[in-house]
Amino acid sequence: MEKMIARCGIVCSECGAFIATKTGDEKLREKTAKEWSAMFKADIKPEDVYCDGCTQNEGYLFSHCHECEIRKCCDEKKLENCAHCDEFICDKLEGFFKYLPPNTKENMIKIHRSLFV
Repeated sequence: MEKMIARCGIVCSECGAFIATKTGDEKLREKTAKEWSAMFKADIKPEDVYCDGCTQNEGYLFSHCHECEIRKCCDEKKLENCAHCDEFICDKLEGFFKYLPPNTKENMIKIHRSLFV
């Protein structure tokens, strides 16, 4: 699976929703919904956990992607992801990093530096 970086820095090819969508793994979809419900204190159902990656304009999107402020901002600025922004790291993104795997922020910083340094 090719490495794809979401707007916020999540590595899609390592994400339960993305993997479950690409492989049709219903057990992974259920597990991901349960984990994310607990993590985000939300009622996430397995049918919400379909995603082809938020950088895509066609196909499935995780239910939150339709209201995600980070995704909207990148779309408005026509950016691949937040690392491509001259305002990186903004408050929105910094706040979201606490929910993401620890290497997400470091990966985004590396991308940003490669573009702006």
